[in-house]
Amino acid sequence: MDVVIPLAGQLVQLLTPFLPYLVQAGEGLGTRAAQQIEDTSWDLASKVWGRLGSKIEARPAAREAAADVAAQPADEDAQAALRVQLRKLLVDEPDLQNELAALLKEAGNASTTTVNVSGDRAVGIGRDVRGGTIITGDQNRAQP
Repeated sequence: MDVVIPLAGQLVQLLTPFLPYLVQAGEGLGTRAAQQIEDTSWDLASKVWGRLGSKIEARPAAREAAADVAAQPADEDAQAALRVQLRKLLVDEPDLQNELAALLKEAGNASTTTVNVSGDRAVGIGRDVRGGTIITGDQNRAQP
């Protein structure tokens, strides 16, 4: 269980920006999103969802939690509910837990991780960023 809690948190953090596309992939949105989002985070999220999607669909509470995050990605309560459901799933399936942990570890060498997506904007952070400053917003806008 010691490994499951942080792993579930990492999975939620990874999947949250992409869940609106991943849960509706059957409707063709996943393909369109893949064409628009060209980074390693999308590739990793797609791989993870490929392993998790059917397992989440098979559990009504997990399916509802994923749908809630897909509908409201910024809702921290929805993210927490999904995190709980993922923990339960990973405890029940230790092989899947090990596979996903290895996949995330391998991807840790990726050069960019998408942290947040809002509308047509995203924040990307390269690996090993510490003590830096992230400036958001319209820099050309007059300050009050």
